[in-house]
Amino acid sequence: MDCMKGFHKNGVKPKSMKLFRIICHMGIYEYTRMPFGIKNAPAPFQRRMDTIFKEEILEGWMVVYIDNIIIYSETWEDHVQYIDRVLSKCKTINMKISLKKCNFGQQELLALGHKVSGLSLAID
Repeated sequence: MDCMKGFHKNGVKPKSMKLFRIICHMGIYEYTRMPFGIKNAPAPFQRRMDTIFKEEILEGWMVVYIDNIIIYSETWEDHVQYIDRVLSKCKTINMKISLKKCNFGQQELLALGHKVSGLSLAID
């Protein structure tokens, strides 16, 4: 699963807003949400995702890497239950998922340049 506009869910601390200031002929503008492209933006977003999905990660059936969620299971029934649980949590916190980037029920997938399956991990 892929979260849409995830970085925009993270606010910018008031003392840091001046670092994201845009000055133009129409005035001065400051981001109140984390913009894309900021070097250190992934770290607070990863912390946020780890906190949101802490229980699922600790139960050992989910991995989160920044805005990507991988759910794995031994049975189809468990897989459907886990997907439902994650989607329910996403709905509760108003986190949108990009269905175009989702692959459900796959036995093998590409993740971060690797082919991942229940039996192996290989470089793509």
